[in-house]
Amino acid sequence: MDALFGTFDQGTVIHGTEHIPTASLVWSEHKNFAGVFLKNLIAGEDTGGLLSCHLVRIEPNMFIGLHSHPDSMELHEVVAGSGRCETQNGIFPYAPGTISVIPRNMPHEVHAGENGLYLLAKFVLLKP
Repeated sequence: MDALFGTFDQGTVIHGTEHIPTASLVWSEHKNFAGVFLKNLIAGEDTGGLLSCHLVRIEPNMFIGLHSHPDSMELHEVVAGSGRCETQNGIFPYAPGTISVIPRNMPHEVHAGENGLYLLAKFVLLKP
C-alpha cells in the first residue's frame, strides 16, 4: 500500500503560482498518536487557516485516539487499507472508496485494520 501512496509522490501540489512536487514533502510522525504518519499537502497557514489537506498513514492495528476539531469540518477519503471510524453516531467501516464527513466538534477516533489504513484528510474552517 505504500506504493499506492507513492503515486502521490509523482504528483504536484498546485497552490496559486506555486508548484510543489509531492515527493519533496516529508512524512512526519503524529505528535500525539504512535503509528500515525502525516504528509502535509496543504497547510492551514498556506490558506489563511481556511483549508488543510494531508495524507494520513495509520500502521496496522494502530489508531488515532478520541479527539475533535472545534473550528473545522473534516473529510476522510479512504485510499487503501481498512479500518473503522467511531463517533457518537456509530461505528463506520472504512474501506477504499469510503468518504466520511465529520462535523465540527464531533469526537471521533480512527482505527486501522490488520493491513493499515491510508486516508486523504481535509479540514475546512467553519465560522462560529
